[in-house]
Amino acid sequence: VQLQASGGGLVQAGGSLRLSCAASGHTFGRYAVGWFRQAPGKEREFVAAIRWNGGVTYYADSVKGRFTISRDNAKNTVYLQMNSLKPEDTAVYYCATSRVSTSGPFDYWGQGTQVTVSS
Repeated sequence: VQLQASGGGLVQAGGSLRLSCAASGHTFGRYAVGWFRQAPGKEREFVAAIRWNGGVTYYADSVKGRFTISRDNAKNTVYLQMNSLKPEDTAVYYCATSRVSTSGPFDYWGQGTQVTVSS
């Protein structure tokens, strides 16, 4: 599986962005997918995850109620809708897949897309 994250950019606080994670590979629909982020000088952290069929989702407390993860297996794509963005959401966002569960391990990673939120 190869992953391509896109949709990042510069947005003002309170704004919205939608990230996409497009996958190649016919088995994508069987994988859980997670979004992670890494801010400068910080460790990578979990943001959200979705089960292979989209039936179950998980969120970090810091984004709960503001971000929504979804997927369209027919398009081999997972989305992260980000609303009410805050400067502390600034980071490189990565998507990753797991053949096991929404808890990982995540073994395929995309290249990342930069999200910058200005105050």
